[in-house]
Amino acid sequence: MQAWGWRQAWLIAGLAGLMLTAVEARADAALDWLNRAVAAARQQNYSGVYVYHQGEHVEVLRVLHRIDAKGEQEKIEVIDGAPRQFLRINSDVYCHLQDGRSVRLERNTTRRFFPALLPAQPASLLNHYEARLGGAERVAGRICQVVTLAPRDDYRHAYQLWLDKQTGLPLKVRTVNGQGDMVSMFVFSEVQIGKAPDARLFHNDLAGKRIQQASLDAPADIAWKVTPPPGYAQVQQAVRTLPGKKAPVTHLIYSDGLAVLSLFIEPVDPEMPRLRGLSAEGAIGAYAREVDGHTVTTMGEVPNVALIVTGNSVARK
Repeated sequence: MQAWGWRQAWLIAGLAGLMLTAVEARADAALDWLNRAVAAARQQNYSGVYVYHQGEHVEVLRVLHRIDAKGEQEKIEVIDGAPRQFLRINSDVYCHLQDGRSVRLERNTTRRFFPALLPAQPASLLNHYEARLGGAERVAGRICQVVTLAPRDDYRHAYQLWLDKQTGLPLKVRTVNGQGDMVSMFVFSEVQIGKAPDARLFHNDLAGKRIQQASLDAPADIAWKVTPPPGYAQVQQAVRTLPGKKAPVTHLIYSDGLAVLSLFIEPVDPEMPRLRGLSAEGAIGAYAREVDGHTVTTMGEVPNVALIVTGNSVARK
């Protein structure tokens, strides 16, 4: 009887070990797909039209992506509503403004456009997300592998990715909140992979245009200390002059590699309505409070608790 008890315990332990091994294997397989997605978005030639949904807001955009001896070139055009165009040449992003007479330049930017939304090292996400393999589904006429990144805490949303089976290129990415509702989505309606778009389509016409340098360089000193939620690291800081603002605004950006939140700090303007507490504009949440004569506002496509924790942590150094 005692021997049977030991054999039963050994059997249970063995089954538990097999289950753990299977879970680890699935996680490794999901990470392999994420690595393929990163490589495809940066190394493949592709072009297509995709739709961006965010709450009630819908945009249709065209993307062209080319790799050649000059490096990486990418062009994003908004093809409905107000005309906008982004041109990325390696790490420099040119935004051709609506007035047609000026161009905004961001140098050495960390900005990423769909389908290149994942960080360069997706394994870093697994500290705060659980990667799970789903089934196979069709997007834009191509068979895709579904991968879900489920948050391990309340400070970030879940992400679902549809990755092209042949190349790994993300063809659809959906952000889902804790209630299972869609927050935002990118999805290709048509896509061509493998053929390089004509190099002439990436001509950056700057003739007669005024170039505005975006203030992306870190200022000499930030007089504030901020403690964002676990996993969020500061990826950018700047002091910007924004339209409608009398004084420069300190702008800090935090990211966990996927989720992004912005923090704005500005002197209180007695002539402007004072914002306090939570608000929302579509899928973008905002939280505002006053600290030492300044308005502190956190914004982002993240759960409200992430905005509140970040905003409440702000204090003078």
